[in-house]
Amino acid sequence: MSSAMQPLSGTAALDPHVADTQAGDFHSILFPGARRPPLASAAPPCFKDLNLDQVVDAITADRHEYDLEPFFYTHLDDLDAIVYRQEVMHDLLDPGLLADLQAFAAGMRAVRRHLVPEEKLYYPRQQQRSFVEAVRVYCATLNQLAQALAARPFESRGLRGLLAYLGRYLASERFVGLAGDTRHLLDGLGAVTYSMLISGNQVRVQRYEPTEDISTAIDRTFAKFRQGDVRDYHAKFNEWPGMNHVEAAVLDMVAQLYPEVFAEQAEFCDKHAGFLDDTVQTFDREVQFYLAYLAYIQPLVEAGMSFCFPGVRTDSKAVFARNAFDLALASRLVRNSNKLEVVCNDFELAGRERILVVSGPNQGGKTTFARLFGQLHYLASIGCRVPAEAAELFLFDRLFTLFEKQERPGDLRGKLQDDLLRARGILEGASERSLVLINEIFSSTTAADAAFLGQKILGRIIELDALCVCVTFIHELTQMGETIVSMMSCVDPDDPSRRTFKVLRKPPDRLSYALSIARKHRLAYASVKERIRP
Repeated sequence: MSSAMQPLSGTAALDPHVADTQAGDFHSILFPGARRPPLASAAPPCFKDLNLDQVVDAITADRHEYDLEPFFYTHLDDLDAIVYRQEVMHDLLDPGLLADLQAFAAGMRAVRRHLVPEEKLYYPRQQQRSFVEAVRVYCATLNQLAQALAARPFESRGLRGLLAYLGRYLASERFVGLAGDTRHLLDGLGAVTYSMLISGNQVRVQRYEPTEDISTAIDRTFAKFRQGDVRDYHAKFNEWPGMNHVEAAVLDMVAQLYPEVFAEQAEFCDKHAGFLDDTVQTFDREVQFYLAYLAYIQPLVEAGMSFCFPGVRTDSKAVFARNAFDLALASRLVRNSNKLEVVCNDFELAGRERILVVSGPNQGGKTTFARLFGQLHYLASIGCRVPAEAAELFLFDRLFTLFEKQERPGDLRGKLQDDLLRARGILEGASERSLVLINEIFSSTTAADAAFLGQKILGRIIELDALCVCVTFIHELTQMGETIVSMMSCVDPDDPSRRTFKVLRKPPDRLSYALSIARKHRLAYASVKERIRP
C-alpha cells in the first residue's frame, strides 16, 4: 500500500514566502483562507459515465445529515486548495488521529440528538434538561478534541489552524462562561433529592430525609440463614426520554421544592440558546468529507490495493499512473466477493503526447481503462487519495465524457445524430486545459463514415492541445500524428478468446481481435475444418 505524500507542482502552497495559516485565520478544514468557491448542487455530467455517481452515493450513504455531496461535486481550480486537503488527509492516515476526529463527530451527533430528540419531548422542563445535556456534551467534546490534538503530531495547515482556533475559542469569555454556567447548574441539579409518598391515587412529594435503608436491616436479620450465593432480585430501572403526565406532575412538585434551581435551568436555556459556534459546526460537517472517503477506501486498502497522493500540475501535460484501477469496480468486487480480482493498468503521456487511443476486442477492459483515467483526474482535483500506486496528473478546467448512449423510445433523433450533437457541444466548450474521454461512438454508421467523423473530432482536439482518451474500433485514429499514443486491450497469446484486461502501450493488432471474433462464432480454421470433415 502506497501512502507517500508527493509534492504538487506549480502551487503557491510550497512557496516559503507564502504565510502559513495563522491561529485567527482558520475558517475551514476544506478550503484555505476565508474564501471558498461556490459549491455545486448537482453532480457533474461526467459522473454517470465514470461511475463516480456510484462512488459518491456509497461514500455518503449513511451520512445524509451532513449533505456531503456538494463537496464531491465541486472540483477545485486552485492548486493550493488541493494540497491543503492532501495535507489533512495525509495526517489522517494516523489511526490515532483518525479515531480522535471520529470521537469528535460522535460527540457532535450526541449534541444534535439532545437538541432534537428522536422522541418528541412535550414538557418544558424535560426540554430544558435535554438542552442542558446537549451543552454539557458539547463542552466535553471540544475539550477532549483540543486535548487529543495537542497530544498528536501532525503537519497539515488545516489541523494546525484548527488546534490554534480551539485554543482561542476554549479560552474565550463566551466558552468559559458557558462551561462555568453548565457546571454550576449541573451541580445544583445533582443536589436535588426528594421522596414520593403514594397513597391510593394521591402522590405527595417532599424533600428527602435520610432514613435507614430497610433492605440493609432485612439483610442483617436474615444473614444467618444465607447459604451461598443467592439470586439477585433487584429490578432494572429503564430510563427513556419520554415522560407521561404523572411524571411531569411529580417534576412540577419537585420544582416547587427547589424553585431556585429550576429557575436557573430556565434562565440557562434562554441565555445560551445560540451556544453552538459557527466555525465548530462548519468543521463538524466538513471533516466528514475526509472521514467518509477514508472509510470508503479502507476495505480496498485492507485487501492490498494501493492508493497515493498524486502530484497535480498546471504547467505540464505530462501525466502518468502506475498500477491504477477503476475505484467503483474495485469497490464492488471487494464488497461482493471474497476473492479480489482487480486488474491494474498503467498509462503515460510525455513530451508532445496528448491522446491515448485505446483499441482491442470487446469486453477487454477498454471502457474501464477510460473510466480510471477520468476517475484519477477527478479525485485528484478534489484533494483525495487516488486508486494507484503512483501518479502525476493534470489539473483540468472541465472534464467531458462522450460515451455511447442507448437509443431511447420516443426520441426523434437517431443515434448518429445524437452522437454528433453531443460531440459538437463538447468541442465548443472544451479548452486547452480540458480533459475529453470518448468511448466507442459512431458504432451505428459505416466503418468509413465512423473513421471520417472520428478523425474530424480528434483533429479538433489536437488543435486544442487538450488531453484525451479515445476508446475506438477505428484503427486509423492511431495514425494521426505524434500527439497520438496507441494502446490496446490484450488477450492471452495462447488463447485469443480470453481477455487479460491489461491495456498496454502498443500498435493496434487486428489479427488477435479477428481471431477472438472468429473463435467466438466457431469460424476459426480448426472449427471450420472440423465441420467440413467427410
